[in-house]
Amino acid sequence: MCIRDSSMTTPSAPPPCPHLAAYRHTTRSLRFLRRCLRVRPLGRPEIRREPRELPRCSPCSSPSSSSRLYACLSCAAVFCPTHAASHASASTSGHQIAVDVDRAELFCAACGDQVYDPDFDHAVVLAQSSSLPPPSASASPSPAPRKRRRVEYRAWAPDPAEFALMSSADPTTSASSAAPAGLRGLNNLGNTCFMNSVLQALLHAPPLRNYFLGDRHNRYLCPRQTPMRRRSAEANDKAACLACDLDEIYSAAFSGERTPYSPAKFLYSWWQHASNLASYEQQDAHEFFISILDHIHENIKDDQHKSHAQGHGDCCIAHRVFSGILRSDVTCTHCGFTSTTFEPCVDISLDLDAGYNNSLGVANPKLHVRNGERSSSGTNSKVSTLMRCLERFTRAERLDAEQKFFCERCKERQESLKQMSIRRLPLVSCFHIKRFEHSSVKKMSRKVDHCLQFPFSLDMAPYLSSSILRSRFGNRIFPSEASDADSVSEFSSEFEIFAVITHSGKLEAGHYVTYLRLNNHWYKCDDAWVTRVEEHTVRTSQAYMLFYVQKTLYYKACERATAI
Repeated sequence: MCIRDSSMTTPSAPPPCPHLAAYRHTTRSLRFLRRCLRVRPLGRPEIRREPRELPRCSPCSSPSSSSRLYACLSCAAVFCPTHAASHASASTSGHQIAVDVDRAELFCAACGDQVYDPDFDHAVVLAQSSSLPPPSASASPSPAPRKRRRVEYRAWAPDPAEFALMSSADPTTSASSAAPAGLRGLNNLGNTCFMNSVLQALLHAPPLRNYFLGDRHNRYLCPRQTPMRRRSAEANDKAACLACDLDEIYSAAFSGERTPYSPAKFLYSWWQHASNLASYEQQDAHEFFISILDHIHENIKDDQHKSHAQGHGDCCIAHRVFSGILRSDVTCTHCGFTSTTFEPCVDISLDLDAGYNNSLGVANPKLHVRNGERSSSGTNSKVSTLMRCLERFTRAERLDAEQKFFCERCKERQESLKQMSIRRLPLVSCFHIKRFEHSSVKKMSRKVDHCLQFPFSLDMAPYLSSSILRSRFGNRIFPSEASDADSVSEFSSEFEIFAVITHSGKLEAGHYVTYLRLNNHWYKCDDAWVTRVEEHTVRTSQAYMLFYVQKTLYYKACERATAI
């Protein structure tokens, strides 16, 4: 596949060949060449010649089996591509245009390229149509058409035998267990399993899927795809619209076809945005996920002139679905002053740690009981769980001497405690597990192969800012927090898992696979291969990215799929 720089403009149509124009000006229409053409049995035209005649190049005697041969339209001499150019430059005007003896295609020896002439194309079409066999004449005249008798429509109803067969059918083989809509494999285009795994997760994210299937972004009406936009000088400096290419993938995935789909156009468009990653080398799935969300946000923001503030409802669909808000509290240990900042995020990166000791004793002590697991920040275990990773992410940590906080009350840098919490949850929460470690001191990298246990139903209430503040200050009312527009209700803090991206292998040579949870069944998407797997297979996999959707949206999607 050819890689084109994003700064290049859209190529225009090539200019017409001047040698062909001069030849047509001095010669009659090329339709006279029809009598020089013949059609092979399979419909392929060629220059007419004797049955045993083998055309050869006049100077070098090269046969047509070794290279293409061209016959000059002025002198009928036959040349190979090399000597055809020499003949055109040494002869007078009119000897530049030749015809391929085996393919009946016009060729300009001076330009070194094929040329098109409507009269010659008409002659080829006439030769092909005249070679078709005439329709066979019937020996007896066909009888007069009879008027078809109308049949009254009657609805089908099963007889007792059919009803008994349907009642005793195995539910695992019934129509209800057919492959869900949108489940289609993606071809690997050369180390592109990282792209296929992320695309499978995006295709089945309920809010994002409803947006594209609801025609909220039509690739045929997108301002970046209209002819007027293409002709503008401003649009020539911009890369393709990733949202339009993603809309095309949604249409292909939910078209009902089961054959694997090749997302080559989407890959090329992403290369235009991320030219530093334009290669067939293995890339990181998490970096690809962040990259396409940012570029979709940039495309829609530029076209619709919407606000680019993440975490708010007036931004693009990518951030309306995946963007949340994190809260960071830095407390001075000398005077107790707290500085609070908020930052948007489209995912949460979690350290993979097989248990830890709570040396500070300020973490959230609330027990988290979910999906049969019971954990708290004060216990130590050798098994990594998603709840432990979230508790470690939201526990207070003491900043070292090199990261002293400048206290506005003390007017100097002091030792401090920093604690993260989630102020606003997104519709779809993405958790990135840090399995790749890079040490600048040891100058080495390694992959952490620890197993991670994760629940299918997740309650994010213990990790919200309201819960963290309540555990720190008690059940006191804070006016600023009580009137917070981003406060989360009890129902929106409950999530259901719908996609898991796993990484197997080593750091340098690994493979990404996506597990999708559709209609309470798990499906393994391994590039072009899609198979149904058991729940145990998903739980024992090396999770790299976990995708959770708010429970109300998950069950609405399941009900809609069951109704279909």
